[in-house]
Amino acid sequence: MNPKQIVAILLVALSAPLSLSAQSFRLLLNKESGVYGKGERAVIMCHMDSLTADSLTVRVAVNNQLQREERLLPQHQAFALFDAAIDSTCAVSLEVSGKGAPEGIGFVVAPEGFRAGYEEPADLMDYWNNQKALLRALPMQVKKTTLEVPEQYQGKFVCDDIEINCLGPAPVRAYMAKPVKAQKGSLPIVILCRAAGVSGAWCRCQVGECVGNAALGNGALSLDLNAHGMLNGQHDDYYRMLENGLLHNYYDHNAADRETYYFRGMYLRLLRAIEFMTQQPEWDGKRILVIGESQGGGQAVAAAGLDSRVTAVVLNVPAMQDFGGARLGRRGGWPHPIESHKDLSADMLDATLPYFDGALLIRHSKAEIYCEIGLIDTTCPPSAVWSSLNGAPGPKTVNCVPFRTHAWPSGRLRPYWEEHFLHPREQFIANYLK
Repeated sequence: MNPKQIVAILLVALSAPLSLSAQSFRLLLNKESGVYGKGERAVIMCHMDSLTADSLTVRVAVNNQLQREERLLPQHQAFALFDAAIDSTCAVSLEVSGKGAPEGIGFVVAPEGFRAGYEEPADLMDYWNNQKALLRALPMQVKKTTLEVPEQYQGKFVCDDIEINCLGPAPVRAYMAKPVKAQKGSLPIVILCRAAGVSGAWCRCQVGECVGNAALGNGALSLDLNAHGMLNGQHDDYYRMLENGLLHNYYDHNAADRETYYFRGMYLRLLRAIEFMTQQPEWDGKRILVIGESQGGGQAVAAAGLDSRVTAVVLNVPAMQDFGGARLGRRGGWPHPIESHKDLSADMLDATLPYFDGALLIRHSKAEIYCEIGLIDTTCPPSAVWSSLNGAPGPKTVNCVPFRTHAWPSGRLRPYWEEHFLHPREQFIANYLK
C-alpha cells in the first residue's frame, strides 16, 4: 500500500459522522509499541473529554512528508481516525489540532525494511583511517584544571577541566571525573556527548552531571564532552557570542567539502577524547559506553563506527542518521543537509555527506545499542533512525515512543514516558556499568 492509499483510507474514516473535542482529547493506538508488521491492522482512536461546536484540523504524514490536511466537525466523544492494514515499510504520523495545543501520534510498519538512502563509498573507512593516522601523528598535549565538585561528592570524586590538542579548528574541551580511590584497571569509561546548539545549558559541560556519571555502577571514568571545543565554565555572553558569530549555523559549514565539513572536526575531537580516556590507568580495558541525545546520539554512533573499542552506546532520538534518505523521498536526519542546502548541487553534497552519515558508519560498529525513537519526531525522523539501526551488526534494544516528538514528553504524558522509557534507559546504563 502506497502513501496515497494510506491517506485515502484515513479520509474515508474522517468523512463519516464522527466527533471530536476541540480542546481536550487523547489519541491512542491499538498497539502500545507503535510497531506493526506488514498487513497488521493499525487503529488510531480519538477520545474526547467533551464535545464542542469547533472543528479540528487533521494532518497525516508518511515518512515525515505531509500527505493531506483536512478539517472535520466532531460528532462523538470516541471514534477511529485511522483503521487500516498496511503492507509496506513506512512511518505514519497523525496530528490533530483545535484551539488548544495539537496532539500527535505515530506508528511504523515493518521498520526492519528501512535502508539508508546513500550507498557506502568504497573508500569510507580508508578516508577515516587516514584521518585517524593524522590524529595519532599529532603528539597529545593535555591541560588540566581541577574543579570543585558538588558537596555530596566531595572527598569521593575528583573532576578536572580538560583541554587536548586536536586536528582542525578547535581542541577537545571536556570535564573528566573519577572516584578518588579508583584502582588501576578497575573502571569502565562513560562518555557523554552533548546535543545540538551552542549557548543552551544542554550544550555545555556540567560538573554535577559529569561527577554523577562517575558515580554510576561501581564507579566510572566519566567524560562530559562539549561538541565544539568551546571553553567550559564561561559566562553566558561567551556562548551567545559564539552562537551568533563563529558557530552560527555551524552544522551548515562547508557541507560540500569533506576535508573542512564541520562534522569532521566534531568527530575527530570525539576520537581524540576516546584515545585520551583509554590512556587512563584506571580503565578496565574492556568497557566504553558512549551516551548521547540528538546530536549527541549522532556522535555516539560515529564513536562506535570509528573506534571498535566502543562496546555500548545509548542513543536518544539520534541525529546525523540517513542524510541520504532525502534522495529516496524521505526526510533525512538532522541537520537535513540535503533539504537545507538548496544552493549546493547534488553532486557536491553527495561527495561529502556519506562520509559523515551515521547510517553508514554504524555498519562498522561492534557495540551493543540501546535506542529510543520518537514516532512523531520530525527532527530525527523514525525512518532515518531505523535506516541506521538496521545496518548495525551488534545487539540492539529499540524503544519506540508513539507520542514523542524530538523533545522529552511533557504534561500528562511525562509520567508515563518516565516510567516506560526513561527509567528503563537509566536501568540499562546502570546494569551495564555494574
